[in-house]
Amino acid sequence: MRPVRIPDDLALPDASGTIVLVVLDGVGGLPDPESGLTELESARTPNLDALASRSSLGMLLPVAPGVTAGSGPGHLALFGYDPVEHVIGRGVLSALGVGFELRLGDVAVRLNLATLDEAGRVVDRRAGRPSDEEGRRVVEKVRAALPAGEGLGEGVELFLVHEKDHRVVMVLRGEGLEAAVSDTDPQEVGVAPHPAEALEPGSATTAELFSRFDVRLREVLADEGRINGVLARGFARYETFPSLEARFRLSGVAVARYPMYRGVSRLVGMDADATPESDEEAVAALEERFGSYDFHFLHFKAPDALGEDGDFAGKVQSLEEIDRLIPRLAALRPSALVVTGDHSTPARMRAHSWHHVPLLIHSDRTRPTGEAFREDVCRTGELGVVRGCDLMSLALAHAGRLAKFGA
Repeated sequence: MRPVRIPDDLALPDASGTIVLVVLDGVGGLPDPESGLTELESARTPNLDALASRSSLGMLLPVAPGVTAGSGPGHLALFGYDPVEHVIGRGVLSALGVGFELRLGDVAVRLNLATLDEAGRVVDRRAGRPSDEEGRRVVEKVRAALPAGEGLGEGVELFLVHEKDHRVVMVLRGEGLEAAVSDTDPQEVGVAPHPAEALEPGSATTAELFSRFDVRLREVLADEGRINGVLARGFARYETFPSLEARFRLSGVAVARYPMYRGVSRLVGMDADATPESDEEAVAALEERFGSYDFHFLHFKAPDALGEDGDFAGKVQSLEEIDRLIPRLAALRPSALVVTGDHSTPARMRAHSWHHVPLLIHSDRTRPTGEAFREDVCRTGELGVVRGCDLMSLALAHAGRLAKFGA
């Protein structure tokens, strides 16, 4: 007899409970040396605190103890997919996020437009965070110089699509391409980009194609000044994933300002047509779609971006601004309202970290356990520490969408 898969085999096919998952990207932090408080503990969040007083609280472990989660694995876990079992690189997520029609076997990679000095060392990994207009202009310039990757390799096509700000998606299409290629982004300034190296013999062609592209791109952008190079992250070969509908009997919709998060949502079968320009527009888009889907994913990016910039005060302010939108989400009265993050991004570290993330679940099936949505309070909540990929079980249960296990 095949063992029961939990929660997949317990998901009720005819249940009507609705779930709203609110992801405060990078919400977790570390205490400020002077105040002893994290960014979330420092923020004035009366609406989240009021919600917390009526909710079950806990802490989320995104992947595993000591493991720092990238945004892709972090979100896959929140959607109920073990990110160790379901591995996907950032390139595919970004490509899906911009609506690129990937084919099975395509290799995609996320590029950062970057600034290099005369010696080829990284001066700015994000090229001063150019506007979308400027980013698109540079991408068009490179595409015009390398139409479909002309001259890179026989039988290989290359596609470049601007994603957002300094982010660009590159897709390689051809027979037998593999994606076990190392990132070229050194994740620091003052050093040269790493070479693209094949991590397995079958990926040697992909590594060579990227290296040729990188040389040509630097030639094309030599007169650009600030945007004169790229850094590659997340080489990935496109394969299909089982959908939320197939696994959990959920129709899903995603509302996210940044394409990568729309991409990871599309990977698991969610609709992700909304492209809001502000957090207020994102909430309005969710309000418009609420009731037409079972599972609603809403993403807020600012806490993560400001954490990576090392801007403690800015991250505090971003959380306060998000808090003002919370009453509109609560007013929808979903069967289960979940608020958490995909990982921590402490401003003190200027990077993602492995630290646990605060978690809140509100429904008419919860046992209220705290008075505020903060790390110090969530650590004592009844949910305890929840693995990221187990969150879906809790969300389904609180929405009345899971059957009893056994007789």
